[in-house]
Parts: sequence; structure tokens; C-alpha cells
Amino acid sequence: MRTPTRAFGPQRTGAPQIAQPWPAPPPLTYGWRMGSDIPFGFGNLGGDLPDPNDPRVQQMMQQLQQMMAQSLSSGPVNWQLARQLAESELEAENTVGPADQAQVSEAMRLADLWLDSVVNWPSGVTATDAWTRKQWIARTEDSWKQLAEPLAAQMGEAMQTLVPEEMAGMLGPMADLMKGVGSALFGAQMGQALAKLAGEVLSSTEVSLPLGRTGVAALLPGNITAYAEGLELPVEEVRLFVALREAAAHRLFTHASWLRSHLLGALEAYAREIRIDEAAIEEAMSEIDPTDPEAAATLDLSEVFKPEDTEQQKAALARLATTLALIAGWINTVVAEAVGERLPTMDRLMESARRRRASGGPVEQTFEALVGLQLDQAKVRAAERLWQSLAEARGIEGREAVWAHPDLMPSAADLEHPETFATVSEALEDLDLSMFDQLAVNDPKDDDEEPGEK
Repeated sequence: MRTPTRAFGPQRTGAPQIAQPWPAPPPLTYGWRMGSDIPFGFGNLGGDLPDPNDPRVQQMMQQLQQMMAQSLSSGPVNWQLARQLAESELEAENTVGPADQAQVSEAMRLADLWLDSVVNWPSGVTATDAWTRKQWIARTEDSWKQLAEPLAAQMGEAMQTLVPEEMAGMLGPMADLMKGVGSALFGAQMGQALAKLAGEVLSSTEVSLPLGRTGVAALLPGNITAYAEGLELPVEEVRLFVALREAAAHRLFTHASWLRSHLLGALEAYAREIRIDEAAIEEAMSEIDPTDPEAAATLDLSEVFKPEDTEQQKAALARLATTLALIAGWINTVVAEAVGERLPTMDRLMESARRRRASGGPVEQTFEALVGLQLDQAKVRAAERLWQSLAEARGIEGREAVWAHPDLMPSAADLEHPETFATVSEALEDLDLSMFDQLAVNDPKDDDEEPGEK
């Protein structure tokens, strides 16, 4: 099996890899092609510095400025490039019409009605929509910026340190050249990743985060149809199943208002500890032929960023993994309860959803690409048992009350003994949980702690 190339974060070995790796990014040229007449190579960085008064060096710098101007002004990720690459791979695009919108609206209405009887919170859906794949890319971009830019910015700063001080003085305004390189590279990687995800996602929340506007429940009819055909199941039942999961996710993130920032905080905590292996990147760049415009596409960053996570990064990843498992487990639990005996194909749909995650579904691909996190499906099953046990012991209201604040959440240790969580936390029933709602707004949890850590 091929080793996945990650957009951000270190490459790890010795753990199971997801089944569908990212493809390599295409060559990055921006309309400027480094030809054989340019006397420049990355290898020059390791030898004598070129004369800044040499006309050939001045010509090289002018062309470098042209190449990097767009990336330097685009922030840590060149999103314009990402969109262009993603959309170029989705030229054969299905459209959505009034019939699709009506079907999605009806499925979401029915899903919310079913969930009313098994969830203590009211609906979190204020509007519904049907998206094409390209619309999914456009309407989730702001969320991807929140997810990816802290990591890309930290990596860009780390790459900038590779420019020798003497060279930085010669480059002048181009001293942050490596930031531009990183912005372009990350934009290309994100474009490839978004195109792949757009071809697979079924809804706006399938990566365990609401990616669109708050309260807007969106399904992708074209992808749902293809998914139903692959399962050989009625598309109406598959659409309703996806709508149930979408509606459940919106309820959760609406009423656990701290949850989104908690996940983003874990990613930012990981990013703060990113380190760069200078020797590895110098070796990688010395092997690139600058006269070959395709050479940049073959640059393997897996050895550049140190794979040994710091203790802070390990804690952030543990917190992230636990939270994602708890989210998935809660959604699986309430959807199964809401459906009951209503859908004859429910067992097949649930099993297909589990296989989709186990083989590298959208949520797995997203967090594998961002931070190299490979989600443990056993944790999701443990989370399902935990939520079921909690509802049996304290009722639906008691189960949902745990989401009031991160300090009340089960920890990774609780997932190892999920059936005991309800009994050992009976003291929570005596607390005034309204105070935690205020804390969640005014005093967000420290980023370095895991849910349930004290």
C-alpha cells in the first residue's frame, strides 16, 4: 500500500495507513517557467554566495519575485491556487435543481422530526441546501482556512529560517521567500485534497465539523446517488440516513457551543510545536533540478518536519482523537435510536458507515492530512457504548448534560471503561449545570487539556 502524502504535519511510519492517499500536487509555475538559461540551483545555497551585482543574479531575483508575488500576498496557504486546482479536477460536475432542493428539504424535515423523540435539544437547523461538489468547495473555504492556516503558518515560519542570513540580506524584500514557497506548496496540496474530498463527502458535517454557515444543513445529491448505487440501496433511504446524521451534528454543535473552538484549539496547539529538520530540507532541495519545472512536485516533505511529536503535540492529538470519537459515537447512537425499526436497511447503512470510516472516509482523510492523526475506530465503538450506558443510567437529559462544558466530558481513560462512566460520575446529577453554560462562553478550556482532564 502506498504511503499517503500529507498536506500538513509530519509523516509517521509503523501505523496503519488510510486506504486512499492524496495524489501528488501538479507542477507549480504561476505562468513563470524556470528555464535552462537561469543559472540558479538550490545547491548554490550550500556553497559560495553569488555576487548580488551580477546581472544574471539580478535577473534571477526579478523572476523569483514575479513567481512568488502571488504566494507572498496570499497568506500561509495560496487559496486561489487551491480553488483552481480543485475545480479543475471537477469539470464533469452534476447540477442541482428544484427537485434536489425539495428532496433535501423533505429529508431534513423528517430527520429532525425523528430526532425530536431521542434528543433533549431542539433542532439546530435553520435552513437547508443542496450542493454540487464545486459549491461544497466554495462554501466551506472559510472553515478550511480555520483548520489549515495555523498549521501552514507555523510551517511557513519554520521554512523561512532555512534562508541563510547572508542570503536574506541579498534578497531584501524577498527574505521571506520560503514563506512564499510554503504558501504555494500548501495551496497545491489543499487543492488536491479538496478535490478528492468533494468527490466523496455526503453532507456539510461529514468531517465531524459543520463546514458551512451556522445552521445550514447541506447535502450533496450527486454524491449521495453514487453512494447509494454502490451500496445497491434505495437512494431515498440513503438520503434520509445522511440527513439524520447531518441534523444530529447540527444539534450537537449548536448546543455544545464550545465544541468547534475546542477542536480548532487542538489543531493550533499541535501547530505551535512544529519543528523543521534543516538538514533534511537542505538535502531534499539539493537533489532538485531547478531547470525541471516538475521537480517541485516530487519534493517529499515527509522527512523535513520531525516525526517525533513533542509531549504537547501528543496531548493535543490525544484530545483531538477523544473528542472526534465522542462526536461520532454520539451521532451514531442518537441516529440509531431515532430510526428504530423505521428503515429496513438501517443495519446495512450503519455497517457501511463504519466501513467507510475504517477504510479512510472524509473525516479520517481530513485529520490524517492535517496532523497525521489516524483515528481508532475502537474508540468510536467505545464512545457508542458510553453514550448508551449514560442514557440508561441518567436518561436522555443526563446524557446531553455532559456536553454542557468540556470539564464534564469523558476522557480517553473513560473510553477504556465506557460502561463505568455513568456510575462513577453520578455526582454530576447534583450540580447546577447552568453555570457550565456560562463558563463555556466566558472561560474557554485551556488548549493543552484533554476533554475530561482535570
